[in-house]
Amino acid sequence: MLYICSIVSIYEMDALSTILEAISLKSVVYSKFPLAAPWGLDVVNDENSQFWRLVSGCCTVGSPDGSIIELAEGDLVFVPHGSAHWIADKSTSLRMPSPEFVKARRAGIPVFNSGGDVTTLIAGHFEFDYQPLHPFLKDLPPIIHIRQYVTENQLLLKQVTQLMLEELNNEKPGSSVMLKNLSEIMFINIIRAYLEQAAPDSGFLSALNDPRISKALKLMQDSPQNDWTLESLASEIGMSRSVFFNRFKKLVHETPLSYLTNWRIRQAQKLLMTDNSNISEIAASVGYQSESAFNRIFKSKTGQTPAVYRRSKIIE
Repeated sequence: MLYICSIVSIYEMDALSTILEAISLKSVVYSKFPLAAPWGLDVVNDENSQFWRLVSGCCTVGSPDGSIIELAEGDLVFVPHGSAHWIADKSTSLRMPSPEFVKARRAGIPVFNSGGDVTTLIAGHFEFDYQPLHPFLKDLPPIIHIRQYVTENQLLLKQVTQLMLEELNNEKPGSSVMLKNLSEIMFINIIRAYLEQAAPDSGFLSALNDPRISKALKLMQDSPQNDWTLESLASEIGMSRSVFFNRFKKLVHETPLSYLTNWRIRQAQKLLMTDNSNISEIAASVGYQSESAFNRIFKSKTGQTPAVYRRSKIIE
């Protein structure tokens, strides 16, 4: 997994970086696709988030909400929730189901090579290990269209794409790791570019853009073991208790202490799978001095006691 801050001892992580670590952001770059018109793909619903980057040619995307997006060279579409959609040279082109396309490519069977104008795409997907979904992921729209290079973050996307193309065109030692890391950098720049382009005024992304709410998120995420209260959090970020509560709930769509509880339980899940500490020590490390209280809250969130959860993950 890509670590957002490479030297943690020197640079503190921001709220988004901590979240990306918690959800275990991973990525896969499928390939570079040269597709001769007419061509089209019906992309089936998938648990992963797909992306398509138009390198050259023309391309049309049928959004999950039914709208049609015309892409220009350099544009990118990101489907955060893996919703079914389609992509083609034209909206009228016949489309092949994506599983059939993948099967044909793996078998070495030529598809979409009729001799028409060629479109080149880079495609891949992002994976997140977080159940239930973090509000950051739930609040992303059905589709994100990042237009060609205008802002600094979009220029960074261009540079990342160029590096990906070099690795795809000239496979070298370590290419698979390079592509993985480049696509994870791409994900972060997609989010940054979306924030610049759409400037959402509500939802979790806007919370990350709000200096004081983002600071509150960072405080809870960095130190879940602290005995946080509404009053102490509000005091730390310089807001009144009521203003903080209302602002946080409006942006994050849950109360500060509800967010804290969910974050603590998620961190406990990771520790139960990766740390040999006993359950009382894990409970204390995420803010519960009472093991019985921790057991009760953990079961209410996951449906299992911590001990049963740990055993089930070892068996898996």
